[in-house]
Amino acid sequence: MDFTITVLGSSAALPTATRQCSAQVVALEGFRILIDCGEGTQNQVRRYRIKFQAIDNIFISHLHGDHFYGLPGLLSSMHLCGRTEPLNIFAPKGLKKILTDLFITSNSVFSYELIFHELEGNEPRVLLENKKCRITAFPLVHSVPAYGFHIQEMPQMLNLRHGVRHTYNLANDEMIRIKMGEDYLAPDGRVIPNAVLTKPPKPPLSYAYCCDTRYDESLLKYISDVDLLCFDCTFEAALSSFANDKLHGTTISAATAAREAKAKHLMLTHFSARYGDVEPLVEEAKTVFPNTFAATDGLRIELNNM
Repeated sequence: MDFTITVLGSSAALPTATRQCSAQVVALEGFRILIDCGEGTQNQVRRYRIKFQAIDNIFISHLHGDHFYGLPGLLSSMHLCGRTEPLNIFAPKGLKKILTDLFITSNSVFSYELIFHELEGNEPRVLLENKKCRITAFPLVHSVPAYGFHIQEMPQMLNLRHGVRHTYNLANDEMIRIKMGEDYLAPDGRVIPNAVLTKPPKPPLSYAYCCDTRYDESLLKYISDVDLLCFDCTFEAALSSFANDKLHGTTISAATAAREAKAKHLMLTHFSARYGDVEPLVEEAKTVFPNTFAATDGLRIELNNM
């Protein structure tokens, strides 16, 4: 299954000449979601040739402006481009009132329905589940209610071993039952064990998005064993004390989260605008977790090929 992440914005509170504020699009076989929507997101969507009308679900991690100030403009553009399909918005409590008041004040009426799903509390919650993926929100450690998102492929059916279909002259419905784990009853009365007929599918891929937050061991149970962890790296390690006060991550804390979670890869994001070149931050993180790279605007990651 195609599982891609496109980075639209990787800067912290201030956009720069090369980095916009936080936003990413995750796609699984054409099913697209938008995570965060900082200022300028709709421009990035167009720049990187993403069909924003195909986005049916938006997830906002928290209500700091660099994570949702781009949302009113994007929603308006969807209307102007003729959207009619409903749009789900998952966000901490308060966003619905902010947007409703704004649209009432500006006399904005949309051609499609906005469906708000408010995030509250400190327990993980499955937000969306379909045949392609399961998306779970979990609490982060920040100055306002903030949530990370864990996205996992749904387990696939078993794979038929080479030649099995022709050996047993299987019909389509028989193949489906075998792929779902059933043994096969042959016409001569023999029972062919499922393990003889099938082999396990590829393990489901997973992605976790943690921005903004400081590292805390309580996060590990939500991000363990992910294929790719995206984690807050606002500051270098020398500014750890400042980062802790601001409840943000550093190179070393992000790398520690990846190492302790046994993640396969780490993507650093949410860089302070003070850093024109983030390569030194990547190298610092690699001293703790070697499989580290930086998010850059326009970066497209194919999780299947990592």
